[in-house]
Amino acid sequence: MAAAVLFAWSSLAAAESASVGNEFIQREVSWVGGRLSTISIANRAGQSEVRAGGGDEFAITMRTEGSTTEHRLTASDFTVSGSLPGREDSSVDVRLAGHGAPLDVVVRYSAKPGEPWIRKQLIVTAREPLQITKAEVEHLGVADGYAPYQADQFTARGAAQWRPPLGQPVYTRTSGTWWGIEFPAARNEVKDGTLICGYLTRVELKPGETWKSHPSMVGVSDSPTFIKDAFLDYIDATRARPLRLQTQYNCWFDYGKAVDTAKFTASVRKLNEELVTSREMPPLRAYVIDDGWQDTTKDWSKTGVWPVNAKFENNFAQAREEVARAKSALGLWLSPGCVFGGQPAIPKMREAGWRTLDPWMSMTGDAYMDALEKRMVELAASGVAYFKLDGVFGHLNTRNFDVEGFKGSEAELNDARYDEAKERYLSLGSERLMKIFKRMGAANPNVYIVISNGAFLSPWWLQHVDAVWMINAGDAAKGADRTGELVYRDAAYFKLASTTGDNTQFPLNSLFNHEPKKTTTGEDAEVFRRYLLMSLSRGTGLVELYLKTFELSESDWDVLADGMKWVHRVFPAFKRARMIGGDPKHGEVYGYTGWNEAAGYLSLHNPSDETREFPIVLDRTLGLPKSAVSGGRSYVVSTPFAADAGSLPKTATAGQTLMITLPPRAIRIMEYTNSAPGKTQ
Repeated sequence: MAAAVLFAWSSLAAAESASVGNEFIQREVSWVGGRLSTISIANRAGQSEVRAGGGDEFAITMRTEGSTTEHRLTASDFTVSGSLPGREDSSVDVRLAGHGAPLDVVVRYSAKPGEPWIRKQLIVTAREPLQITKAEVEHLGVADGYAPYQADQFTARGAAQWRPPLGQPVYTRTSGTWWGIEFPAARNEVKDGTLICGYLTRVELKPGETWKSHPSMVGVSDSPTFIKDAFLDYIDATRARPLRLQTQYNCWFDYGKAVDTAKFTASVRKLNEELVTSREMPPLRAYVIDDGWQDTTKDWSKTGVWPVNAKFENNFAQAREEVARAKSALGLWLSPGCVFGGQPAIPKMREAGWRTLDPWMSMTGDAYMDALEKRMVELAASGVAYFKLDGVFGHLNTRNFDVEGFKGSEAELNDARYDEAKERYLSLGSERLMKIFKRMGAANPNVYIVISNGAFLSPWWLQHVDAVWMINAGDAAKGADRTGELVYRDAAYFKLASTTGDNTQFPLNSLFNHEPKKTTTGEDAEVFRRYLLMSLSRGTGLVELYLKTFELSESDWDVLADGMKWVHRVFPAFKRARMIGGDPKHGEVYGYTGWNEAAGYLSLHNPSDETREFPIVLDRTLGLPKSAVSGGRSYVVSTPFAADAGSLPKTATAGQTLMITLPPRAIRIMEYTNSAPGKTQ
């Protein structure tokens, strides 16, 4: 079939239906009798079909001016008045008029050639003053729909009890489709056989004003077994900036808040000399000044927020010069909600009438958020290339919500009866942050943005930022030794990513995990090497070094440089990195793997005190490309650990089962290189 968009439409006088799609997917909608409804979604990639059996098609919850009563309007409250091709030949606009409703709606369905997904958007025009409070862009009866992510924690207080059910996709078990709204704070769910993709909002419209919803998405896979891979391919294709390897140094473990120009520039010089000049490692992409550069003695309502203190020049001139000499860029830590580092400045902003919580700033207060936007865009435009945004909606142990009648983080807000108010705050705050991130990206197209403490793990954040904090682990890995440190962090990964845990649908390549860390010397070089490569094998593209720079030995620098060269080599396989094996916390063998058409890697860790055998099947479930499995591709196997070379296989073939023996506390890493690369390019 040609790679063209398939499109058909007809007027009310004709067939009363329309189809939008391409060679991978097609959506058929009908308005027989004037009532709009979806008939089916054809999954042409997987030769299957979703039959939509009922549902409301969409719903808009609103209230008219002066009323406290909400009205939920669905497709049955409107009559289709016509349909026309959209501005592009890949879309159709279905126009609906309300039966006495104070608004009109256009439902837009669109597809593009080569993209195995279709968008749907609501375009609302008010006839009289009204407020929209919720949009359900999809509301369809889908028999095989399910939500892989099951966590539901909106807690204000509770250590690592922050797992909002927002911004996660829903899937279908037999027809191989994925669904969701292009908005991190949307709620995509399945209730009693009805698939619902919607979100809370607060939009004021005057007569004649138009509002557009965030689009909903439906995409397809060639097999329901690999629907997550197909969904993450979509995320990769639509993210704000392409996935890249972001290697950097953060000064926090070196200096904490005591950082200043002299200390920071000394560390930059030392790292560049040891890693880049002496050991020929590629330059780091950024050197990051963490908490300690901001001046909280000033009145931020008058001077602008997040001004620079006397420890640095106003524009970080010396720090920029030193970083430039290292062929790198400057990065900055900042706390959008003033959760960290900004609290002393809050009283004066409160006195100025700015919206504050207790003890943080509201992410929906216009005065502060406008000032924050101005400052962050200014910094991005000035060449600051990396932003660590620490403390968005709270932190690991406490969250803060702008809910009427509360200061923000009271334990009472843990009660589920406040979940809707908390969810609306997260939705409105997320929209406000998205506007800031868009302007930052326009000011500096190469900017790298991380949302850290108090964020939540929606893959749709990656359409606005580059990485997200892993939400359930502290910044310093706990453990008596390197095995304990790995188990602490990897157990948190297992809780997030495994199907027996939260089953979070988020790419490991875009997690921020606060490692690797090296703050002492005297450690056996081989112990450090294995810890380092095991932590790097998790597959995150954000590698931030936490070091005690002037305490490291020559051996430490050697290992660190070798590890960073390794991550540069295997990074192309991080695109679809995944965790395998059992629960680290229970002493079970686990690891990570990633593959592309040319190569792959696999890491294994046995944290127990017993020798374990671990089987590996080189198939699509492990992450091998479909073409590699179907073609029985052969690989040359190598390892970065010379001592392991004799105990590991030298070759492997796709489809083969390998049995790996792991002594107590052993770490093994294998690299797989296509033995005939010319055949797959």
